[in-house]
Order: sequence, then structure tokens, then C-alpha cells
Amino acid sequence: MSTVMDAFLTDDGAEIFYRDWGTGRPVILSHGWPLHSASWEVPQRRLAEAGHRVIAHDRRGHGRSSQTWHGNDMDTYADDLACLLTTLDLHEVTLVGFSTGGGEVVRYLGRHGSERVRKLVLVSAVPPLMLRTDDNPDGLPVDVFDDLRTAEDDDRSQLYRDLADGPFFGHNRRGDVTQGFRDAFWLQSMACGHRAAYECIAAFSATDFRPDLATVDIPTLVIHGDDDQVVPFDVGGKRSAELIAGAELKVYPGAPHGITQTHHQQLTDDLLEFIDR
Repeated sequence: MSTVMDAFLTDDGAEIFYRDWGTGRPVILSHGWPLHSASWEVPQRRLAEAGHRVIAHDRRGHGRSSQTWHGNDMDTYADDLACLLTTLDLHEVTLVGFSTGGGEVVRYLGRHGSERVRKLVLVSAVPPLMLRTDDNPDGLPVDVFDDLRTAEDDDRSQLYRDLADGPFFGHNRRGDVTQGFRDAFWLQSMACGHRAAYECIAAFSATDFRPDLATVDIPTLVIHGDDDQVVPFDVGGKRSAELIAGAELKVYPGAPHGITQTHHQQLTDDLLEFIDR
């Protein structure tokens, strides 16, 4: 099994860090805001041990990738992902996107098509559209995201503590999330550039992915917890599954947003069953 940590340059010169583990049919894991590729490390290891080449990258502005001033938007994220696939010459790929990463992989399909892609998985993902608009009345009010921007601007370290100790893992519901998970969330979030973290709030909340979902023409699995306090199930997973032709929906009862950590065993089993099917 190969284990590589490397980087590539995008068309505008940004350096994108990635972890490339294992051999076999490729799987790309796209992380959530404001985290980086380490948030996937347990599923990545298990998928690689099961015989897959598993690649997890740090989105621009996040983790060890370049903290560019511009390009903190879904179109650029998707184009960076396309650059990753072409640089490594990947085919028959399964794209797996968590939260904001779900927007990234869906926008990739909308902009670049599915020629290189075999399957799609959306995990607690932000599509189709989080923001409440005239034609999206069930979305979340803009005040939710304005408050997030204010907290990011005023004291982002405390914001990340509050997210980790509260809604992200559902610790405010049950009080049973380990200090390790919560500390890791804070540490990864602080590695995100301040401008990137701030601008990405608009990218994940106000980008309309409905046209992208209409282009999906590959087998798709949607996984979402029904107690997600960040991307509510009715706003995210439920509607995405309805908009993607033939999509399979798995609902985790009582599960929070951060199921890549809290439910990593169940999630990895479901990913393997779907990818290997």
C-alpha cells in the first residue's frame, strides 16, 4: 500500500495539499468547512485498507493549502478538484463530499461532467440550497449565516469552540462527544485562513446547486442524520435525494452533522458497500 502526502498547483498557481493512500479504484474525499483532509482520516484509512486508492485534499484556504485571497467560491473549488483529477489522471472515481465538500463535488459534476466519475456520495451535504429565498422557502433565513459571519469576524476561535461543543457533533443534545473530537475540530478550523473561512460561509449557504443536481447521471448515495443542526435533513439530504434521479437515501436516526467522526464506523461500512457494489 502506498502512502503519499503531496501537493499540486492549480491553474492560478494555488498549491493544494493532498493525502494519497492505498491502491485500487480511486475514491476522493472532500471535507467540510472550516476543516481539512484530516477530518476524513479514519474512513480514509479503512477504505484504503479495503483495497481502494483514497485521496483527501485540503481545499484552497484550508489546512496546508494556499491561503489565496481570491477563489473562495464553489466554481473555483470545483475547478481545483478538476485539476486534481487531471493531474493524477484519475478515472472511475467515486466522489464523496461531506457538508461543504458535498457542494464542491456536485458543482464539479455540473461544470466538468461525469466522464471521470463512477459514483457520487453526499454526506451531511449542503446541496441543494441552504439559504431561504423566494423559490426556496424551506431554507434557513439569512440571519443564521449573518450571525455566523459576525462570530467568524469577531472571535473565530470561540466560534469553533462553540460549534464543536454544540451543534456540529450534537454535544449540546447528549453531552457524550469526546474532548478529542471537539479539540480536533477546533485545531483543524484554526488552520483555515480567516478570509477563506469568512467567504466560504456565503459559498456553502448561498450557492444554488439545484442545476448541478439535475446533471447527475451516475449512481448516487445520500447519507444524512435526522438530527443535523447545521444542515437540517429536510433542507439538505432529503431534498437532494429527491432531486437526483435514482438516488439512494440512508438516514441515520438521531445522528448529528459531524457523522464522519461520530458515526465513522457505520459511515465507512456504508461507503464500502456502495462503492464495491
